[in-house]
Order: sequence, then C-alpha cells, then structure tokens
Amino acid sequence: MGTEITEPLLLDSKDTVKTVDSTEIIPEWKDQITIRGLVVSAVLGVLFCIITHKLNLTVGIIPSLNVAAGLLGFFFVKSWTGFLSRLGFSVSPFTKQENTVIQTCVVACYGLAFSGGFGSYLIALDEKTYKLIGKDYPGNRAEDVMNPGLGWMIGFLFVVSFLGLFSLAPLRKVMVMDYKLTYPSGTATAMLINSFHTNTGAELAGKQVTCLGKYLSISLVWSCFKWFFSGIGDSCGFDNFPSLGLTLYKNTFFFDFSPTYVGCGLICPHIVNCSVLLGAIISWGFLWPFITHHAGSWYPADLSSNDFKGLYGYKVFIAIALILGDGLYNLIKIVIITIKEMCNKSTMQNLPIVREVQDSETSKLLLEQRKRDEVFLKDRIPSWLVASGYVGLAAISTAVIPVIFPPLKWYLVLCSYIIAPALAFCNSYGTGLTDWNLTSTYGKIGLFIIASLVGSDGGVVAGLAACGVMMSIVSTAADLMQDFKTGYLTLSSAKSMFVSQLVGTAMGCVIAPLTFWLFWSAFDIGDPNGPYKAPYAVIFREMAILGIEGFSELPRTLPGIMLWILCSCSSHQPSTGRDSQEDLAVHSYSDGHGSPILHRSLLCRRHVCRDSDIVCMGADKQEGRGGLFRGSCFWFDMR
Repeated sequence: MGTEITEPLLLDSKDTVKTVDSTEIIPEWKDQITIRGLVVSAVLGVLFCIITHKLNLTVGIIPSLNVAAGLLGFFFVKSWTGFLSRLGFSVSPFTKQENTVIQTCVVACYGLAFSGGFGSYLIALDEKTYKLIGKDYPGNRAEDVMNPGLGWMIGFLFVVSFLGLFSLAPLRKVMVMDYKLTYPSGTATAMLINSFHTNTGAELAGKQVTCLGKYLSISLVWSCFKWFFSGIGDSCGFDNFPSLGLTLYKNTFFFDFSPTYVGCGLICPHIVNCSVLLGAIISWGFLWPFITHHAGSWYPADLSSNDFKGLYGYKVFIAIALILGDGLYNLIKIVIITIKEMCNKSTMQNLPIVREVQDSETSKLLLEQRKRDEVFLKDRIPSWLVASGYVGLAAISTAVIPVIFPPLKWYLVLCSYIIAPALAFCNSYGTGLTDWNLTSTYGKIGLFIIASLVGSDGGVVAGLAACGVMMSIVSTAADLMQDFKTGYLTLSSAKSMFVSQLVGTAMGCVIAPLTFWLFWSAFDIGDPNGPYKAPYAVIFREMAILGIEGFSELPRTLPGIMLWILCSCSSHQPSTGRDSQEDLAVHSYSDGHGSPILHRSLLCRRHVCRDSDIVCMGADKQEGRGGLFRGSCFWFDMR
C-alpha cells in the first residue's frame, strides 16, 4: 500500500470541499435523524449486508460501500420526497446532514456483516470446517465445534459491537480537529454528499442510479440465463466452461462467467487484481504442481485432497504465512508512522507563531473552518455517558461471553477490554493517516495470544471468540472516526453521527445474522467445490490450532517455507510512502477503486489527490470542472 502523509487535505490549504454559506441553516441534531432516513437505512442495510455476505463467502474480498450508501440514500429519499410533493403533501427538505446520517447508519449496519465474522472466525467454528480439516488432525477437536445459530450470533453481536463506539468517542476532537487526520475515505464521502446537494450533483446522482439499475438488470438476467444451462453437479454449464482449453481446465484455469467476480475485479484497484492474478498463476500454475511432484518425499502420497498433512496443508499455511507477514509489516509500519506523527505534533506546538497578512480568500477559508469547528463542537457527547457506557457494556459482555463461549474465561474477556481502547486508538489513528484499516490483523493477534494461553482444552473456541471481540471493537471505533470526519465536512452534528452509529449498529446486530442465515439455509456454505467456499473459515481455524499445537504436525518442509515467506513479507516490502514535501497526495490501495455500476467512477477505498486548486478522487490526472465525472476519476474544482 502506498500512502503519503500530508497536512490536512481540506482545512489548511486552498482546497475546500464546498464553500460554506454563512446563511446556510443547519438543522438541530434531532432533526437530522428522521423516520424516513431510518427506514431507508434499514432497507439499504439489508441490501448491503446481502452483498457483503455474498462477497465474503465467495471471493473473501470486501470493498468499501460507503459512497454507494450515500448515493442510494440520496436517491431513495429524493425520490420519496418528490413523489409526495407531486401528490400535494408537504415534506421537509432533504439536507446533506440527513444524507450523512443515512450513510453513517448504513455503514454501521453492513460493517457488522464483515466484523461479525460470518465469513471468518464464526463460521470457522462450524462442523463442516472441522470435518474439512480432518477429525484426526492434532488439535482439531469435536468439542471445539459450534454450528451457527441465530440466537447466540445475535446475542454475541449485541454484547461486543457497541463497545468500540464508546471507546474513542471522547477523542473525536483530538482525532479530527487537533491532529487533523485526513481520513481519505471519510473525506471523499463528504465530497460526494456535498456535491449531491446541488443542482448539478442531483442530476449526476440520478444518472448514476439509472446506470446502477441497468447493470443490475443485466447481471440478474445473465444469472438466470446461466441457471438454465447449469446442469447437475459441477461438470458442465457456464460455471465450468473450459474457455482456456481442457488442459488448463484440469488445473482449475477456466472462466465461470460470474458477474460477482467481474464486479469485484472492476471495483478493486489494479494492485489487488494483479496480486490475485499473480498469486493464482504462481500457485496453481507452478507451485502446487511442483509440490505435487514431490509427493511421497515431502508428504505421504496416499492422502486425500483435503488432508492438512499433505498438499492442502501447503496451500493453507503458505497463504497464512503471506497474510501474517503482510499484516505484521503493515502493523509495524503504521505504529511507527503513528508514533512519528504524534511526536511531530508535540514538537510543532512549541514552534513560534508567525502571523501573516491574510487576503480576503484566506480569511474566507478561516471562516469556513471556524464554522465547521463550531458545528462539530456544538452538540457535545457527555464524557460521563461515554465512560459509563463502556464500563457498563464491558461488564455485561464479560459476564455474557463466557456463557456463549465457555472456554473463553471472564478474566480473559476483561483483559481484552482493558487493552482494546489502546488498540482501537492505534487503528483509528492509522486509518486516518493511511486509510488502511487493520482490523483483521488485530483480530489475528488476539486469536494467537488467547489460543496459546488457553491451550488444547478449548483454545480453538477461545481464540476465535477473542478474535471476534477484538475485531468488533477495533473496527467500529475506526468506522466511527471515519464518519466523524464525514460529518465534520458536511456540517453534521457529532451527536447525530454518534446516535446514527448506535442505531445502525443495533440494526446490524439483527440484520447481519438474519441475512447470513438466508445463505446458510439455502446453500452449502463451506463446500470447497461449491460456489460459497468461505475461503477464510479454514484459515482462521487453522490459525487457532497453530496457536495451540505449533508446527510439529505439519509436513516436514512446510515450516521452513512458511518462515521464509513470513520473513520475506515482513522485511522485503518496498516502502511506498513518499516525503510529504515532495508530493501532496494521499493514495489508498487497500480494497476498492472504480465501480462497475457507476460509470467506473464510484470510489470505495478512494484515491484522494490534491493538485493545485483541484481535489480529485481517482487515478488519472486530467482537468475537471464543477464535480463532474471525467474518465475514471471524480474531480472537484475548488477555485
């Protein structure tokens, strides 16, 4: 990932998101949260949870849908108010603050479809994953099986998902105003929402939604057409079409004509697509055939295709080494960046102040900043409420989680909640600097530590549950700060943002398990030969077993290969950060880029670039005017 750390993107330069009109009427925080907004949020929450589960259980890559939430929220409410107005009803105006609240609520809702572990740590507990690894595999016990159930999943989400919101809420001023963190995703979302609430922006949003509907229809019709030729099993039809020839088909190189994979490829940046393609070519084209050639020497030749003592163990543990090595590298990098930036901030506070003669434009920008500061600080969230909320929820969670997961003792849960705010701060600060959310990395750290502490008697369940606790807190805290940045730039109340996060999280605690249950009931989740392979389920369970058993039962050459890969990922990655004095750009390459449904311009993990008087989101540097889409980039002219 390449990210440059710069001074604030919008506040300390000539680049502004939108000119703040001093006469603009800003609704009270209670008026920003409306019944129609909550209804739209619930509908979009269901839709985005289904999308997230679909991607989570198939490709395992979840792009950010923040901007799509803002766009569809704008479209639905605008359409509803326009319809009622034509019927003669009086409706309240749709403001950008209400739009921001809807976007925040939807993101909080569908975020639990990811951090809830429905494609990773929760489903790693089920019986199918246990059998896939092998009943006789050391450390893989039948006692460490918990099949998904609506009751305990909803209860678990309710007791762990709210703590992250209370852990960092008092630091919103520090993170957004004092440290002036850019939060590129939140900034880009604010740009789009601000642009929607203009005449040009409203027209553009309508065209985008029309484009969305067109490609949605094409995808639906094509999926129905494929179904007519699907046949029985996985040996025929478009899903198993030998488009590259029968020889490559035998080595799993073929095209399945899946709109999901095509869409995921369009929405992800080139670095992700190329990495996935390169990994597929290296592994299935060279590495696995090479290891298979050494069957009988490196591992017993008579093992089944899913036995971890054979080729399958190489596949899973080499992937684990790559994931852990890359995560360790990025974690160390972001911690160093965080410490360095905080030290720089403390040093800058002691520098002498030089007052300049300000022209009219500079004075106007200062007034705009003061306006945002005033709105952001107007409706304070009481510190006593936040502190008591965290302590109370932690106490409830400490008592309830051991009931759901008996091997995870109460004192381990309590220790997790004591250190969680510090980890949440590190992750939120790093996200604000780099737009890279390392939630899963923090979760894996908790998984290994707790699994090793508990040991073989329940360590798998305890480690996976601890992973969920850590991921939920760290993820929701980072999302909250991201949304605070969006609210700051759209003149939305911090209190309304916090309340909408609470409401969206409550929705997600119910909607995410229910929508997952649709997939669980209708499809064979976890089948390695089916469409819903849940690729991370086996990996997470194996990580927990690895934390308990170590490397003793793996094929003899595998630990050395894993160690080499782990060290290579951690020490030989090129530094992609640039000196902020040489270039003024914030780039993000984590998991999203152009969208297939919005003219390839809807950005997820956006590139937010600053160049002279133009703020752009995208890759291509070309001239743009007035927030129009040009090529594959969304530009905002701030002159």
